[in-house]
Amino acid sequence: MKKKVLSISLSGLMAFGAVTAVGLPVGAVGNGPNVGGSIQTSILHTYESMVDYLKVQEAKQKALELEVIGQTVKGRDIYMAKYISNPENPTILFLTQQHGNEQLTTEGALEFIKHLGTGKTKGVLDNVNILVIPMLNADGAMGDVNFSLDDYLADGDRHLTRYNADGVDINREHDKATENMVPEARVLHENVFQKYDIDYMIDLHHQGTRSATDGELVSGSILYPTNSNVDPDVLEGSKKLGSIVYNTLEPTGWGHIGKYVGGTGANIGRNGAALRYDISTLLFEMRGMSDHSYESYALGQKSNGYLIKQTIKTLDSTVRAIADGSIETADTSFWDTLPEQRNLPAEE
Repeated sequence: MKKKVLSISLSGLMAFGAVTAVGLPVGAVGNGPNVGGSIQTSILHTYESMVDYLKVQEAKQKALELEVIGQTVKGRDIYMAKYISNPENPTILFLTQQHGNEQLTTEGALEFIKHLGTGKTKGVLDNVNILVIPMLNADGAMGDVNFSLDDYLADGDRHLTRYNADGVDINREHDKATENMVPEARVLHENVFQKYDIDYMIDLHHQGTRSATDGELVSGSILYPTNSNVDPDVLEGSKKLGSIVYNTLEPTGWGHIGKYVGGTGANIGRNGAALRYDISTLLFEMRGMSDHSYESYALGQKSNGYLIKQTIKTLDSTVRAIADGSIETADTSFWDTLPEQRNLPAEE
């Protein structure tokens, strides 16, 4: 392989230095919090508040540089946070909100960016380059789209939708010539994948609320690229990336990870990036969505804390493993026995 603000209560809880002290409900994954309850989008970052947050962090952090990689259909700038100390270092990209209604990974990514400005990461940034795109689909995240969202469930200041402003799923664009892609996918390819020498990518998403293994609801599910044409070394790197995530989260007691059942198409991000650019990729599907028209897909806000915590731990553990080289010896044998998720019937 080539070298390569939430509400005050939530932001206070999830500052990374105190993340291990976050109180999680008993059985937070296996038996609750469950679907239903209030789904309040008003406690999530808006696009504007996210931009303000990023600019504040850039002013505070010497190592952080913001780059606008392009614009959405509706003309919103798409921001990428960059930590590049040495171009020869291995580089990881964290990508969130290809789907605009999957925002808790964005909240975790923003907290992680704040964390990178603290002394807790001393030395890490000397040995790994980090790219974070915290909201690729800003139009969908803001509900600023050219179709109706009247049947969406969330309360708050807006609705959030999977699709971009023109109703296109960005995560099904990755096998096209870049000039034929929707704007968000095109700038991701032309100004990130083709510009930076990226070794690893974690593509962060959300799935429905009823996915389970062995009858226990998962906190999330992971998957490597499954297209048969992916280079074997790239695939092995992807499985090692998954090993770091699995072995970080599964022992926590509140994290429960399954194997995602996903397609093999080159149009899907984890497959397309691996095929076109030899990037080792991992899909991480967190439990529950921030808004949807189907009740069983959306998760009430009581679950926000542990899902944000799960995102932060994922990002932190992978950059540390890349920085210290331990990812090279990660044991991938767990994939052989990791159960594939299945949907439990919806509760009455």
